[in-house]
Amino acid sequence: MDPKIHRPQAQCCRTGHGFQPGDSMISALVRTPEGLLRTDTLATAWTGAPEKSVAWWRSTFPKPDATGAVLAPNDVLLDIVEQLDGQEPEAPLRYLLALQLVRRRVLRFVDQPSHASAPPHALPSTEAEPLRLACRKRDCEYVVKVAPPEPATAAAVEARLAALLWSGDAA
Repeated sequence: MDPKIHRPQAQCCRTGHGFQPGDSMISALVRTPEGLLRTDTLATAWTGAPEKSVAWWRSTFPKPDATGAVLAPNDVLLDIVEQLDGQEPEAPLRYLLALQLVRRRVLRFVDQPSHASAPPHALPSTEAEPLRLACRKRDCEYVVKVAPPEPATAAAVEARLAALLWSGDAA
């Protein structure tokens, strides 16, 4: 089972020093044999992206009483969609992430999907044609397999998606 990509860690992965609220930090997603792993490093200890990094971004360590959450940058999420292309075990995560980017209006449907007549809340069947999505910012198209998570893995995929999309208490 893939490990959960989690909220910011309590301590810097390079120095071992605990984070304090407001500390500037850099988070990275690193590809491991088990899946994507999130690492968090104090900005002052950052020496560059770890080997096999998929993406990285600067943020601030949240306050313990923070009620809000911070959305991951769209460019980071687009990088992840690109990195997950062709990785069959990651198809459900890539599919749901792409739909979130459609919702954020970062991606748009190139052609009306064949499941357009279905109710808006219904997920298309896995027999559907792949989604063709366009990104104006990157001037490219993505072909994303329609891959709703299986019931047995849905909670794990949802947790991974939430950890990718959010940091802070809502993650």
